[in-house]
Amino acid sequence: MISSKDRSNYFGASDTSYIVGNWDTRSFEKWWLIKLGFTTNDFTNDNMLAGNNYEHKILEALEIKNLQFDKQIINDRLRVNLDGNTDNCIYEIKTYNLKKEFKITKQYWRQAQVEMYASNIFNLYIVAYGLIDKDYNNYFNEIDKNRLKKYKVEYDERFINEEYLPKLNYLTECLKKGKFPNVKEIKK
Repeated sequence: MISSKDRSNYFGASDTSYIVGNWDTRSFEKWWLIKLGFTTNDFTNDNMLAGNNYEHKILEALEIKNLQFDKQIINDRLRVNLDGNTDNCIYEIKTYNLKKEFKITKQYWRQAQVEMYASNIFNLYIVAYGLIDKDYNNYFNEIDKNRLKKYKVEYDERFINEEYLPKLNYLTECLKKGKFPNVKEIKK
């Protein structure tokens, strides 16, 4: 569970789709201004609030020995927060509306890749928990283990080395210099 809302000066695993995506968009520009510290994003909704409030309860319901919560890894300007982990496995918690089907999106997959890279733990499960209507109004409901699903995500070294790291390294230098990035300047 992330307590600080400040997203400036660092890149998180959840930023990966911005890092490897299209930089010529208004969304990227807004995101970059947040990274530079010129603006903030205080957006929240019922889904986000429920997910944050249930995260630790979901981790506890897994009943995994030696499970550590909220480990933070910082390497230069990469700052990765793991929801839960042991010495050899990461557990990334995602909540969703049980009325809909859960899917591992491209964004979730990319986030998982960076969590594995940053932590040097190459075993990761996305743990999906389906929320029902009453869960959005009361964060004290017990976890129904029948609604827990685990999805294994395999590490993709090619994605990290060829797509992610060149752009992360370039954006890190841009962030330190306080300049707007230009994808044409990336060294191949």
